[in-house]
Amino acid sequence: MNLDKLKIAMQYALPKHALSRLVGKLAAAEAGALTTQLIKLFIKQYKIDMSEALHEDPAHYKTFNEFFTRPLKPGIRPLATDSNTIAHPVDGAISQLGDVVDGQIIQAKGHDYSLQALLGGKEEDFLPFSGGKFATIYLAPKDYHRIHMPVDGTLKRMIYVPGDLFSVNPLTAQNVPNLFARNERVVAIFDTELGPLAMVLVGATIVASIETIWAGTVTPPAGKDVFSWDYPTSGSNAVTLKKGEEMGRFKLGSTVILAWGANQAEFLDSEQPETVTRMGTPFATLSHG
Repeated sequence: MNLDKLKIAMQYALPKHALSRLVGKLAAAEAGALTTQLIKLFIKQYKIDMSEALHEDPAHYKTFNEFFTRPLKPGIRPLATDSNTIAHPVDGAISQLGDVVDGQIIQAKGHDYSLQALLGGKEEDFLPFSGGKFATIYLAPKDYHRIHMPVDGTLKRMIYVPGDLFSVNPLTAQNVPNLFARNERVVAIFDTELGPLAMVLVGATIVASIETIWAGTVTPPAGKDVFSWDYPTSGSNAVTLKKGEEMGRFKLGSTVILAWGANQAEFLDSEQPETVTRMGTPFATLSHG
């Protein structure tokens, strides 16, 4: 068995939920000098550019989670403000992007999976995106891990989908069928100028939690059921976010998948698999612009 096959086999065998909960507790612990040393090792291992961080000194962070979700210095990620432009929501790298074809989207070369399954399984949640576009962006450990709005949007629904916690790195995406539709995830569906927008925050091995700015840590109810929450789209209780505003964050890295409907937007020619992304830079344009 070669090394790649061994890595995949180990993922099937590992108690991924128990391991993730344990790492989550360690990442949330205030361990003083031990925490600082762990952060320094992480910075060295993944070659993290701390000059971009609002607080450059590793000793500033009381927990590993604080460090991992660190804010950046103001202005370090200029926002594409043109109203016809969709901005990148995260720092990362594009895994795949393209059309939703017969309800399927691309996971990796030779692997398609169901967008309806990704969104939680309900046809009513999937239909607005049938025939539309999707993009999958992978956040590596070195990346900034806050997630921002690509356009102005008003939250319509949040869906929690229980599932596995496989790694979401490129090797796993190439070898584990239906990876993103089998992993635990949080789906946020927004009303926007370009129509419905889905932002799917995919969990992974040792991802301690997924947060949104309106719900905090999305702590799922016990069991294996899909849960959804509807939000008012008008009035004082509506959750309306401007392009570039933070919508969520990962405590330890993962993947964000975007989907929008048919004839709503077109990717820029520069955007291809493996393209490095920076939050706020141009990603796509509105079709009717």
